[in-house]
Amino acid sequence: MTETIGLAQARRIALAAQGFGARRPDAPAGNHLLRVIDRLQLHQIDSVNVLTRAHYLPAFSRLGSYDTAELDRLAWGPLRQRRLYEYWAHEASLLPLDMHPLLRWRMARADRGESGWSSMRLYATERRAQAMDVLERIRSEGPMAASDFEAHKGQSGWWEWSEVKCALEWLFWAGHITTTTRRRSFQRVYDLPERVLPASVLSTPTPPEAEAHRALIERAARAHGIATEKELRDYFRQSPEQARPAIHALAEAGVLIPVAVAGWGHGWLHRDAKQPRKVEARALLAPFDPLIWERDRTERLFGFRYRIEIYVPADKRVHGYYVLPFLLGERLVARVDLKADRARARLLVRAVHLEPDAPAHTEEALTGELQAMAGWLGLEAVERG
Repeated sequence: MTETIGLAQARRIALAAQGFGARRPDAPAGNHLLRVIDRLQLHQIDSVNVLTRAHYLPAFSRLGSYDTAELDRLAWGPLRQRRLYEYWAHEASLLPLDMHPLLRWRMARADRGESGWSSMRLYATERRAQAMDVLERIRSEGPMAASDFEAHKGQSGWWEWSEVKCALEWLFWAGHITTTTRRRSFQRVYDLPERVLPASVLSTPTPPEAEAHRALIERAARAHGIATEKELRDYFRQSPEQARPAIHALAEAGVLIPVAVAGWGHGWLHRDAKQPRKVEARALLAPFDPLIWERDRTERLFGFRYRIEIYVPADKRVHGYYVLPFLLGERLVARVDLKADRARARLLVRAVHLEPDAPAHTEEALTGELQAMAGWLGLEAVERG
């Protein structure tokens, strides 16, 4: 029997699943950060640093002013202290170590040349020997970044990839190497998995692919609380052919409960999802926050059409360059275009666009959140443009 759930309740379920509504800790510590990571399953990485690195923001949205050095330690610190590793999940992401076995099917597909960009797939086949030469240099010389290879000298920028960079990215996608650290420029430094990841992780048996897909869908369902099939498979970028059998198996096991939501049609509720009567939240959300990264879901849940405009010409932007939606209570009530002016220690508010139904106290709440963000970023004041 399919349960019917109202849109307002679906919104509350989604917010609670993503960690909103609970009181922020007075002094967020490592255990709080680990709980956020366990709840979200991944922190997406992006190169844009107009405010701060994208992977730092989801924890701030949920915890408030935490120490980003703690996240750095979990991701790139001393090996014995690491709890995260880098790999392709939703996009380039920081992931809990126990997810490594669940994504080996993706590594195997890349190794066979069945996934990844076309420029990378060549290194699984006709240029494999070239990639193996790159791998051997890392094996014999130790951790290396793309810029450490002579053939890469003179290349710069996120998308200006040399042949060496393409080979490294294929090796990374195929699991032959992983990230051991990031340099000040945020450039990846690669090394062999056995020199970075715990032996206990690498020795964990690789599950059958169908089992891995069930585990990934189950994690996606917990992170969503309530979701459509498309949203479940989008979380870890699974295909319909991979996701549907997993969803049906989880439904048969009672882990996923079929529901109908007004305006959605058919959806799935995780059996452990909390169903609060009210959610009190206040947060600025990064464009790559898992609550809103699936734009159709954001529109269905909140009636909020959101598009990032970084790649839109300046004269054609509607809301700004790096716009963060503002969550207040159970609704997205404003869009805020932000930039960190580190030279002057100012958080620049270039524009604020309130939604038509934003409550009267939106400006007051937003001012408080902007001040909290400025303090967290080590900036001395908020400056409105």
